[in-house]
Amino acid sequence: MGLFLLEIEIFALAAMTSGKQSILQVLDTQGNIIHETSGNNLSEFNKHNFEKVFGPLGKYTVRLNTHETPFPFRAWFVAAICIPIGAMMLFGFLVKAYLALFHGEALAGDDSTPASKPGFENNLESTLNRISRMNIFNIGFLIFVGVISYWIIPNMITYLGHIGIDLFVRFEKVFIVLGAIVVGAVLWIIYLRYLLAKKSIESQIEIEKHRLSLEYHSQTDEPLLLESPSNEVQKIIDYKPEDKDTPPS
Repeated sequence: MGLFLLEIEIFALAAMTSGKQSILQVLDTQGNIIHETSGNNLSEFNKHNFEKVFGPLGKYTVRLNTHETPFPFRAWFVAAICIPIGAMMLFGFLVKAYLALFHGEALAGDDSTPASKPGFENNLESTLNRISRMNIFNIGFLIFVGVISYWIIPNMITYLGHIGIDLFVRFEKVFIVLGAIVVGAVLWIIYLRYLLAKKSIESQIEIEKHRLSLEYHSQTDEPLLLESPSNEVQKIIDYKPEDKDTPPS
């Protein structure tokens, strides 16, 4: 019942901050806002304090701004989960701390955990048994961190996005120069990798040529050579083109 009432209160507070919202503003003769308050009018207390500081209210211009505020779903969702879990985890921590401090010996000698009977439980019972053995504080902590991340991460992304846009607008030329430098560096790295790959392919081709040459000469009685002599060109295949002018025999 306490958790139910707490959830109703959290929902009511979220609903009160949404919907049609009005702000009453008081402006001086230059159009500057000197006082503002939520609501459609000034209460007697606020009016008395205002006139005590700035003088009669009739000398100033009063403006009412009204806007529509959507329901804060993320704030309500985070509060509806984190507040009850946080309260229960705090209560459980206090209870465990009290038991550990004043009843530590009784807890150390308590081995009343029932042993499971192997072979007499199905898959569902086995899964529930594993879940029941998990530490409830670990589960609560994981849920707490997950929900807080759901609230913090979008706000952080939005905040960083606004900061990034403001910085880009303020230092547009600097970012353009940095972008050009980065693009040039990337293109230069790509060109160097192309040259390295081309050189590697050429080296592989030369190695393959020497391997074919060694295989060819291994089938003959000629000595194996890693390089061709400087005064003659070593031929891999003894091929002589036919003379077209010589009639066939």
